[in-house]
Amino acid sequence: MDNRVAVFRKEHFNAAHRLHNPEWSDELNKKIFGKCNNPNYHGHNYEVIVKVTGVPDEKTGYVMDMKTLSDIIREEVHTRFDHKNLNLDTKEFENLNPTAENIVITIYNLLRKRIDNLLDLHVRLYETERNFVEYPV
Repeated sequence: MDNRVAVFRKEHFNAAHRLHNPEWSDELNKKIFGKCNNPNYHGHNYEVIVKVTGVPDEKTGYVMDMKTLSDIIREEVHTRFDHKNLNLDTKEFENLNPTAENIVITIYNLLRKRIDNLLDLHVRLYETERNFVEYPV
């Protein structure tokens, strides 16, 4: 019997960024990205929700220990991105435009390497209360 269960962990981080394509003119960047292209950057209070799905272990009853999941998110996401300028302070976005879409894919990839491949992983990132992205879809 396949008793798959999804467990969720919500974490938070604050970061600044600027959406900008260096191959484009300043005018085109401003047209495409608007206020998000502010040369002095802008910030968000990000919420990240990590969903891990699998069959609970027969001995522990856990799909995944939530403390372990929290520790992984803290180490891979919070420590790396919290109170940072994503464009200037992180190697992940040195040459990658830190859109919500690129951030959620990056977070997924960072977590995926630490979570058992037998478990399904899904990440939802809220940039604002009304704007969020998910990966994978």
